[in-house]
Amino acid sequence: MLEFSITPTHDPDLAARLQRAIDDKTKPRGALGRLETTALCMGLIQRRLDPRQEHPQALVFAADHGATRRPGISAFPREVTWQMVENFLAGGAAINVFCRQHGIPLAVVDAGVDHVFAPRPGLIDAKLAFGSNDYLQAPALGRKLAVRSLATGAELVRRLPPETDCLLLGEMGIGNTASATLLTHCFTGAPLEAITGRGTGLDDEGLATKRRLLETALVRGGVPANPIDVLAEYGGLEIGQIAGAMLAAAERRLVILVDGFIVTAALLVAHALEPAVLDYCLFSHRSQEPGHRLQLERLGAEALLELDLRLGEGTGAALAYPLIVSAAAFLREMASFSAAGVASGS
Repeated sequence: MLEFSITPTHDPDLAARLQRAIDDKTKPRGALGRLETTALCMGLIQRRLDPRQEHPQALVFAADHGATRRPGISAFPREVTWQMVENFLAGGAAINVFCRQHGIPLAVVDAGVDHVFAPRPGLIDAKLAFGSNDYLQAPALGRKLAVRSLATGAELVRRLPPETDCLLLGEMGIGNTASATLLTHCFTGAPLEAITGRGTGLDDEGLATKRRLLETALVRGGVPANPIDVLAEYGGLEIGQIAGAMLAAAERRLVILVDGFIVTAALLVAHALEPAVLDYCLFSHRSQEPGHRLQLERLGAEALLELDLRLGEGTGAALAYPLIVSAAAFLREMASFSAAGVASGS
């Protein structure tokens, strides 16, 4: 039985104190825009007037998808999943570059890649299967494996060092935009046509084929009422583990820096299971994927950046991380009007 104890961050007294502290900084009220709301959110998460961001951890979860064994789901072959994991481990991917730039520790989680990796530093073996099933023919995970994926992701976060204060989440899995599209449809009710994107670069004909295949999957599996059953029908092992990681991170009161479309699909799973998880989430960017915009709207979320990204890997989260460091720093270090001897506005 999956059980999480997530405390909502809602605290009117602390929120008022944080807002007064923000407003008393030597600037016009609201002049730092989204950094001010970000600082407020971080103060509520950490339950302090001087939030800090000093010990981040990036986790990139990787898995394969059974539907990619047929043409039409992705422009890239499924072998790219394990090849990109090797690239991560060699330090050559975009997420490696950005994490190195900002001093963010990075680990890669083999949640279910259809490949056997040699053990090495930076690789976490959490493989539950060699990929998911083809959801056009059968449930992608089945309920037992869906529950195990959630539990496994949660356990990985529970094992992180106690000083960890921010979790950056990324993914790798050829075909996972299709899985995320099905999950988004089930959790939001949005039509497939509105949320099906080009993923790794499908042309118009490929996009139409992808939509037809996803419609076929929905005819088979329907729209389950229970969130775990939705994950069981259409999810991937990396998506399930990310959802579990989010729930455990919220339980630990970590800031969760959410990446793009696939990671937000995992959040839809986590949110359906424990709505309070949303209190701990900061949204790094708004992806070029059409479904991501809808996800953010349904969650009532605003992203920090809009750079037309559609790479995944956690790249948006790594790029946004310095912004949340700055948000904490201004609240902690910027002078107040009274301390600086500056006259405040009315």
